[in-house]
Amino acid sequence: MDGAGIYRRYLSGDDSALAELIRAYADGLTDFLTGVSGSAALAEELTEEVFFRLVTRRPRFRGESAFRTWLYSIGRNLALDSLRRQKRLSPEPPEEHTELRSPDSPEDDVIRRERTLTVRRSLKNLNPDYRQALELVYFQGFTNDEAARIMRKTRRQTENLLYRAKKALAGRLEKEGITHEDL
Repeated sequence: MDGAGIYRRYLSGDDSALAELIRAYADGLTDFLTGVSGSAALAEELTEEVFFRLVTRRPRFRGESAFRTWLYSIGRNLALDSLRRQKRLSPEPPEEHTELRSPDSPEDDVIRRERTLTVRRSLKNLNPDYRQALELVYFQGFTNDEAARIMRKTRRQTENLLYRAKKALAGRLEKEGITHEDL
């Protein structure tokens, strides 16, 4: 069953439907919100807040977009509100490290980790709209139209953002000595 149908079941009183929604959407939403907020911990809190709002406010899904697009829009709006509130008070978040497992030599593993950190730093330093567009389309698998709806942009604006984002990211990575082939 699609997300809209599961949500309708939840609104009709089937509490188990909320668990289905969480299983189906929480991980992807958290990944997306990590890209928007720059912090995995904040993204987890925001994901919880999205589902908490579904429980407490029971917003109406009108079907003007895909359910996932609607849900991610709620998350994006919460993230932007949170970032606005914390902008003046928040120190730079610590860099997050990803565990990489590789059968290669320890030296190759270290090089791969350094590249991963460089890519993450470069993404973090991009314009927020660029970062969001890349996250939605390339990491979350949304279409350009769906990404445009989530970001409240036109399809053309989203395509332009993606083009500029890829160009900006490539430029930052080249300055760090990483080429497309290295990835």
